[in-house]
Amino acid sequence: MMKGLKGVQHNILVSPTTPGRSAEVTKQILKDTPKDTIPAVRTPRRQRSSRIYATREKADLEKSPYFNDVPPSKRQELFILKLQQCQVLFDFNDPSSELRNKEIKRQELQEMLEYVATSRGAISDLIYPDVIRMFTVNTFRTISPQASTVNEGYDPEEDEPALETAWPHLQLVYEFFLRFVESQDFNPQIARKYIDQKFILQLLELFDSEDPRERDFLKTTLHRIYGKFLNLRAFIRRSINNIFFQFIYETEHFNGVAELLEILGSIINGFALPLKKEHKTFLHKVLIPLHKPAHLATYSPQLTYCVVQFLEKDPDLVPGVMQGLMRYWPKVNSAKEVIFLTEFEEILDVTENGFDQDMMVPFFQRLAACVASPHFQVAERALYFYTYEDVIRIMDDHIDIIMPIIFPSIYKHSNQHWNRTIHQLVYNTLQLLMKMDQDLFEKLVDQYKRDELE
Repeated sequence: MMKGLKGVQHNILVSPTTPGRSAEVTKQILKDTPKDTIPAVRTPRRQRSSRIYATREKADLEKSPYFNDVPPSKRQELFILKLQQCQVLFDFNDPSSELRNKEIKRQELQEMLEYVATSRGAISDLIYPDVIRMFTVNTFRTISPQASTVNEGYDPEEDEPALETAWPHLQLVYEFFLRFVESQDFNPQIARKYIDQKFILQLLELFDSEDPRERDFLKTTLHRIYGKFLNLRAFIRRSINNIFFQFIYETEHFNGVAELLEILGSIINGFALPLKKEHKTFLHKVLIPLHKPAHLATYSPQLTYCVVQFLEKDPDLVPGVMQGLMRYWPKVNSAKEVIFLTEFEEILDVTENGFDQDMMVPFFQRLAACVASPHFQVAERALYFYTYEDVIRIMDDHIDIIMPIIFPSIYKHSNQHWNRTIHQLVYNTLQLLMKMDQDLFEKLVDQYKRDELE
């Protein structure tokens, strides 16, 4: 049996780590090997590969034995052989090419995935270099900007994403690597020689992939690495911050913002109290400015979750967050206004003691402006605030200040707005204001009518 195994090993000509090759030769091969990346061409069906998968040498793969077909003492050697076979790359832009070799590689990946998932002791110290090498060779590449630039008219909120044509192999590579990292046999002390800061930066670059399937695997992979490698946690957070800074102030384009925020939401949830200054700075300098970009809708649920996590841990942060949202409030984008109002609702849910006195007037001024919006969804969402117990309590405590602010926009819609739902909300709000202070209400009605006549 092992005679066949050696025969397979002899036929793997393309792997730089093939046994028997000198360190000098291997180093030269790695130096001379061209990168497997070229600009992708978008197809009409928006299915593309962000790089060409191409074999480094013309060589046919030969199927290696199954793990159960060799003695346990030989399985580590077989494992390494399979890992080396799976470092060969193919062109998935041509679906008819290299079909036999692609199928062999797929089978090898599937067998390794099952072996790691079901066998205790499958991960030994010797396989770490080949596992990391196999993962990086298959996944690390430049995400082509041609596939996702604004100049091409790609709108992440409207258009279908470009799917990675190499996904039949990439999916198995990601699944295998996740099983590897999650295994009980995984040793971070050994892996840290290979999973370092450079590895993290290259992994983060992949989050710009248009393929949501790949971003989902990347999200889980980075989260597992964050949990296993304590020495990399601060670096991961800083690196994500840098991506966000570039996204906010330079490009306003990065496909993986939602996934990165989802990771950060879990991280924020685990922050110890009292919050460190570094974490508060992240809230005010990164999360709040993330409300500025045009494509806020593509990641607003994850962003809101992160912000609310901070406020649940430290309610004293509420005034600063509200001031920040006011500063970035959209002026001509009704869809974004609805998002902002929805986030304000979430903030109200975690605000136990109402608004800070300094924020009360600006908040109700903003609410009044939204009620006066010509866009009915903005007006409707704003009017709903006058049905919330927390808002009603604040209004009742400060009705002499608040009613003059909100009355004109509400009363105007009582006669002029075309939407039936808004008419009903306006009627209910006017009834509420009248009950709170009828004298003031009637005075404001008279004032409004006089202003209309003038």
